Amino acid sequence: MTQCTLETDRLILRQPDLSDFEPLCELMADEETTRFIGDVQEPALVWRGLCGIVGHWALRGYGFFSVIEKDSGRWLGRVGPWFPHGWLQPEIGWSLNRSTWRKGFATEAAAACMDHAVDTLGWPDVVHLIHADNTPSQGVARKIGSGDLGEDIEVPGFGMVVDIWGQSADEWRVNRKAFR
Repeated sequence: MTQCTLETDRLILRQPDLSDFEPLCELMADEETTRFIGDVQEPALVWRGLCGIVGHWALRGYGFFSVIEKDSGRWLGRVGPWFPHGWLQPEIGWSLNRSTWRKGFATEAAAACMDHAVDTLGWPDVVHLIHADNTPSQGVARKIGSGDLGEDIEVPGFGMVVDIWGQSADEWRVNRKAFR
């Protein structure tokens, strides 16, 4: 499998590896951070999740990236294209450590992943599944030009209802100019 790495001004987005386990455990132990992504998980479940993300890369050729801050080398979270079994279509999602919030990292990483999904993966449109109460994620979606599409679905395997946000590839081609 070919390695895929994306780079922005401040970030390196790389495929996950074993070194991500401990920081992912920290992310998944934070109640506020995990509130809208399935709640807190013990390390055994985090391990299964990490293996699922690595397996997603192997099976689909894409998946969540580990987000690394260039200046410090610190693991910040995960962002990227994701298409689990039973979902209506692939999405780009994000989960970053609470210490990184309000610094623009999620927006910067999501924009790089939008480029990747549209230009490399050839997606005709991109969605984000966002809980109605998750205003920070809604803010990230708005910053990259996505809007609430007025639909909601129950996410298979999570037992929660979310709003579908998104935009077409053509809309992204216009909206991405804000990130150039």
